[in-house]
Amino acid sequence: MDSDLALEETPDGRRVVVAREIAADREAAWDLLTDTDRWPEWGPSVRAVECDRRSIEAGTTGRVRVPGGLWLPFEITACAPYRWTWRVARIPATGHRVDAPATGPPEESCRVVFELPVLATGYAPVCLRALERIESILAADQ
Repeated sequence: MDSDLALEETPDGRRVVVAREIAADREAAWDLLTDTDRWPEWGPSVRAVECDRRSIEAGTTGRVRVPGGLWLPFEITACAPYRWTWRVARIPATGHRVDAPATGPPEESCRVVFELPVLATGYAPVCLRALERIESILAADQ
């Protein structure tokens, strides 16, 4: 399916939104996005994760290894149903959410969304790649 890019007002203010409608159950997509063991599968900028929780919640902390081998600390700053945000190295990073589909039941499709700070617009191609990976993973998991 196609991805889209837009400017949107979010709970964290105005963000660049990179989104893709995916033919997968909304709960399955949410589980994938919140499972720290699976972040390296879909996140092009995450090589490894060290965290004492597999499923995140607000306040979860840990480290991510990025390309080049550097380990950066992270903290989940908000985690509500279908939306989470974090700070990486104390800097606000990409928000993640799973919206209900534009049409049809949430068991059949969903809209996976990344929210980028406006100054991080250059990160949009990485998010587009992550959305492709998420779609492939969820298709294989069905």
